[in-house]
Amino acid sequence: MLVFAASDKGGTGRSVTSANLAYHRALDGDDVCYLDFDFGSPTAAAVFDLPDVLAGSEGPGLHSYLQGRTGEPPWVNVWNRTEHPVLRHRPAGSGRLVLLPGDRTGGEFVTSEENLHRCIDLLLRLKREFDVIIVDLSAGRSYAMDLALAATAPRNGLSRIRTRWLVYHRWTRQHVMAAAELFAGEQGILRTGAAMGHDPDRLAGSLRFVRAAVPDLQSPLWSQAPPQQAAWMHQGDRQLEALAAALGIGKTRVLASIPLEPVLMWREQLITDEDVLDSRIAGLQTWQAMGELAARLTDDKYWGEL
Repeated sequence: MLVFAASDKGGTGRSVTSANLAYHRALDGDDVCYLDFDFGSPTAAAVFDLPDVLAGSEGPGLHSYLQGRTGEPPWVNVWNRTEHPVLRHRPAGSGRLVLLPGDRTGGEFVTSEENLHRCIDLLLRLKREFDVIIVDLSAGRSYAMDLALAATAPRNGLSRIRTRWLVYHRWTRQHVMAAAELFAGEQGILRTGAAMGHDPDRLAGSLRFVRAAVPDLQSPLWSQAPPQQAAWMHQGDRQLEALAAALGIGKTRVLASIPLEPVLMWREQLITDEDVLDSRIAGLQTWQAMGELAARLTDDKYWGEL
């Protein structure tokens, strides 16, 4: 399965949630490959606790590969290379977890036919080795997104691969509006994809939303709020649900909601069971939500007609 992770803008939790999604799928036994196509700000290496990779020790990355400046992008075995104390010991029964990092000093670039063919060739090769391929795209309407849509257009070989699109957004009015525009706006995924030959209905059916940093108003964290503040927050939550529904990205299109997690506000990282059960620095609901997202990715019940 090929999974494209998109977002309306930066700061949505797209990369850290996608990395946790990859981690959970690997824990469940899948061989997972994570491609950092966030060419303007490749940070996946930091989430996987790979400081040497983040510092550029691997040399040219995906950005250079797609532009033809290097013959092969680096492959980093996360289990073997991470400095995360829990991840150093690969769990029994887990699958491979491999990162293809972006260039440390990359940048967006206009897609050419050569870039496109190199992208398609790489993804076809990865398909033969991995069960799940996650491509973390740059935020907003980007050249990386254009490349993804072009590569998966019906005229190209990737159209035969089962593909999912995840659009991440925070639970605020501005982010809900921006996510809806990214989905169905004039320059959004559906119209851009249709111009490249995609069937709009089929493309829409392959796309779901992931709400990130969503406050759980029933949790102890928020139950201690003053009555006036609590009432205002509940009203705001209802208004956001109404706005999302009106813009066509309501609950039926939501694959998962990730709770507001204090740990992730301080440090973008993988949430492990040790963080939840032993040190208790992270919330159980966050761990469960990440697991649900990973499970729903391939559960057809969540990808039927809307």
